[in-house]
Amino acid sequence: MLRRTKKERKAPEPFNLKKEIRLLPGYIILILWVAFTAVLLGWVLAASLSTSADIFTGTVLKFNSGLHWENYKKAWFSSNVSVFFTNSLVYATTSCVLLIVICAPFAYVLQRFPFRGRDLIKSSLAATMGVPIIMVIIPLYTMIARSGVLKNTMSNRIVLIALFVATKIPYTTTFLTAYFANISSSYEEAAAIDGCHPVKTFWKIVFPLVQGGLVTVTIFNFISIWNEYFLSLLFVNSDSLRPVALGLFSMINGMKYSGDWSGLFASVIIVFLPTFILYLFLSKKIIGGLTGGIKG
Repeated sequence: MLRRTKKERKAPEPFNLKKEIRLLPGYIILILWVAFTAVLLGWVLAASLSTSADIFTGTVLKFNSGLHWENYKKAWFSSNVSVFFTNSLVYATTSCVLLIVICAPFAYVLQRFPFRGRDLIKSSLAATMGVPIIMVIIPLYTMIARSGVLKNTMSNRIVLIALFVATKIPYTTTFLTAYFANISSSYEEAAAIDGCHPVKTFWKIVFPLVQGGLVTVTIFNFISIWNEYFLSLLFVNSDSLRPVALGLFSMINGMKYSGDWSGLFASVIIVFLPTFILYLFLSKKIIGGLTGGIKG
């Protein structure tokens, strides 16, 4: 069999005026949505560089008082944004690493190895994604609170990370299972002929092939955990453990006393940056991961 040395490229489709006219309403809606989003983000960015007086007088975009970069320094150090940011970074990064270590082998086994109860496990994982967290949060909180683990700072962190991981396992496993289905089994067959152990085959051969899917599901999990509020509200009992969502909420409540709205908007921009950077630099990976795996 001849091996392909170059990828076949399709010739570009000729311009079709009728087709473009049919797509015009969609283009208009998309442009309006992008413009609306850009205006909102631009206003928040401008407010973060203004003063509270400019915000209340409606002169944010005029920058009458100049650019106040000190708002970011004040938000980072004085408003404890650095603490919230670090906590969320630890929670999200640790949880995402654990999810990959747990769910990637789990999904691979579910997809590649037939065993009794496999279909039931797949169906249960899919059904679990449809169960809202509010249904199980009361008994879950009761059990954890009675165990006394929330009294210690380190154990409180571990409990929160464990909850993040547990709630994301069904989605992550289901996503990776569908992705492994697009990987040809010929890779494993060739490795088995060479005497490679199945575990080594997975980590050395198959695992690198699903890089697109791993990146995609990790980004989705990271953003979800980064913005998570409900679990943090219930299980975080110390200011030093608050993530960014809970921290910003406490800052909003504190605005009635401090009135530092420019500092609040600076905090919002700081919190928004990590997810924005992820989308900006890894958008191709996300699209590639959503379109499927490698077919041999």
